[in-house]
Amino acid sequence: MDVLFGVLGPVTAWDGSGNVIPLKGPRHRAVPARLIIARGRVVPVSLLVDDLWMDPPSDGVGAVRTFVAALRRVLEPDRPPRTPPRLLVTEGPGYALRPGPDGVDAWWFERAVTATRPAAELLTALDEALGRWRGPAYAEFAGEPWARAERARLAELRLRAVERRAEARLALGLAADAVPDLDAHVAEHPWREEGWRLLALALYRTGRQGDALAVLRRARTLLVEQLGVDPGPELRRLEEDILRQADHLDAASRVWAQAAETYDRTVAAEARSRLESTVGILRNLAVTGGGGLEAARGQRMAAIAAAEELGDAELTARVIGAYDVPAIWTRSDDPHQAAQVAAAAERALAALPPGRETARARLLATIALESRGTGTKRARQAAREAERIARELDDPRLLAFALNGVFMQSFDRAGLAARRDEVGAELVGLSARHDLVNYEVLGHLIRLQARGALADFGAADGHARAADRLAERHERPLVGVFTAWYRAMRLAASGRAAAEVEAAYRDAAARLDGCGMPGLEAGLVPLASLCLRVRDGRPAQTGPADWGPYEPWARPLVSLARGRRAEAAKALRDVPDPPRDLLFEALWCLTAHAAVALDDREAMRRAHGALAPAAGELAGAGSGLLTLGPVSRYLRALAERSGR
Repeated sequence: MDVLFGVLGPVTAWDGSGNVIPLKGPRHRAVPARLIIARGRVVPVSLLVDDLWMDPPSDGVGAVRTFVAALRRVLEPDRPPRTPPRLLVTEGPGYALRPGPDGVDAWWFERAVTATRPAAELLTALDEALGRWRGPAYAEFAGEPWARAERARLAELRLRAVERRAEARLALGLAADAVPDLDAHVAEHPWREEGWRLLALALYRTGRQGDALAVLRRARTLLVEQLGVDPGPELRRLEEDILRQADHLDAASRVWAQAAETYDRTVAAEARSRLESTVGILRNLAVTGGGGLEAARGQRMAAIAAAEELGDAELTARVIGAYDVPAIWTRSDDPHQAAQVAAAAERALAALPPGRETARARLLATIALESRGTGTKRARQAAREAERIARELDDPRLLAFALNGVFMQSFDRAGLAARRDEVGAELVGLSARHDLVNYEVLGHLIRLQARGALADFGAADGHARAADRLAERHERPLVGVFTAWYRAMRLAASGRAAAEVEAAYRDAAARLDGCGMPGLEAGLVPLASLCLRVRDGRPAQTGPADWGPYEPWARPLVSLARGRRAEAAKALRDVPDPPRDLLFEALWCLTAHAAVALDDREAMRRAHGALAPAAGELAGAGSGLLTLGPVSRYLRALAERSGR
């Protein structure tokens, strides 16, 4: 029977089933405690007598032998008679306790604290090790001289375990998790400079620079005023580093620098793997914020061109297809570059050897994404083919990439919000199962748009919250641009006062500055204001405005607001069909509104035909950015005016 002795708290023993073994009174428990401290060495009976009694009885030796006999019966109850004990053994002039290496919780604890392990394994081990403490070590023998040194050693080891656990959390980027334990640690043990250092560092890494400096100054006050000593060099250096915001304080920066240095040293400059590694960096850079997105976009074509120069179709396909950055907006940020990327993908596709289905699907998905807003048959065919291959290969990440292309090509006509909602729902489920965070965010944003178009704002609100939670947890700042605009649109759709909605739009517009998404930003602010005015039955704004790509659809209404009816009529005759994207219905509703006002029967006919499939949706709400109210309102006005 295996026996486990516990000394990290009151002295206890458990059998192999976890049941407590009764050790009788204090002196019975003192015997194994004293022998455990000896770490398997023999303790003479005479020393045991002196340790167990301040004033030993005349038959102290006999009493100890009685205790030992009783302990042997409960520790090894199945030992046959006249068989020598194997746990509490007799050797020479005394006794020794010989459990296995894991037979005493303190021994196991010490190994866990002093072991060298990767941070994640160390954190798990220390959590378990600290969880084994049930109170002060050798709790009932606190006053015994023979236990004093060991109790102090274990107490120090426990404090070191708390600090090593904090170090592991910091190494894993879990600074916020480290703060509460460290706060309690320094409150209980204010003389431990390492505790103060770790607490200040954890606070700094959670963005609380002021609190970090306050902690260091509190430590200085305690040490100087109560101990009469200055803080050690580690604390002084940390305070200086925090004041100048030294790069090395950031664990991620330190790891990045070391990895980059090693990569540069070990991977040859001309190695083709550098191109693929570069695309991986650009892909991650693109989701970090406006500057990162612009930089990634600027360097992506250079990476593709470098791959094509090498004449390796498979390498080129990997370089193009590895840039699977989720996209939610249906107007390209750089149409010229998008066309170049799509053309490069077509060239790679044509040169790709047979059987490279994963690479082929990635190239097709790239074509579908980069051809957003073009409405070409080829782009729609590429999206369908990429999805088919991804499903056949049962590759979750590839399928997520392909579904993004399917979403971008799901604007064949008006009224397809329900179809896009299905794509978003599959993306959310697929991504949650396979830890594809970027695509899970994309799925929620797609569903936010689709449920908004279907006037299901309860569900849309939930998807906005889910997207924000993921963005905060995984540092995706661009997500907030879309959720802020959604909430402004939500106010508009709820019929709130124009002043309140316009204030929300101004706040949302501020987020566009530096977002690195010109395809989204161009003309959006005046367009949102125009849609709000049309919804409320007010004339269009007539002041200077940069309408961007939406100028053709705004011009008739602006001319009407200026009293220039003939100019407005001509502008309406020149209005093209809107691009088939997220603002398709909104721009057709602006055309319908102008057509009714100008009694242009041909424009009314075209608008009615285009908008009829979206009769049950909110105009523009599918963009997640703006709305003109129900499409049915515009269809009704068209029908009444044209005598339908």
